[in-house]
Amino acid sequence: MRQDKAGVLLVNLGTPDAPTTPAVKRYLKQFLSDPRVVDAPRWLWWPVLNAVILPFRSPRVSKLYSSVWMEGGSPLLLYSMRQRDALAARVDMPVEVGMSYGNPSLKSAVDKLMALGLTRLIVLPLYPQ
Repeated sequence: MRQDKAGVLLVNLGTPDAPTTPAVKRYLKQFLSDPRVVDAPRWLWWPVLNAVILPFRSPRVSKLYSSVWMEGGSPLLLYSMRQRDALAARVDMPVEVGMSYGNPSLKSAVDKLMALGLTRLIVLPLYPQ
């Protein structure tokens, strides 16, 4: 009889790597390039995103992130990691966090879990659906 080896992937929306204009710009570009987020024709949206939205919004948004940034990093990431640690302490399986946008990426989190030889993955969103 095969024994399933399960792991848990906690999924959150995402956060920039730092409260700086370049980091916020990378994050916003990834987020706002997703057709599920902005439902506009690519030929129209791409120039607006790159010529208007990113250059002007990134500096403003980075200041907002700076105002909430914590000593250890992004509040969203830190609280997600705390949830990961709390869950891992209560279940007998590996737990990782993956962000839909930004880091740690969903791919890196899944790769980490799959490297452990899992046969089953439990995915739990950390944000309302």
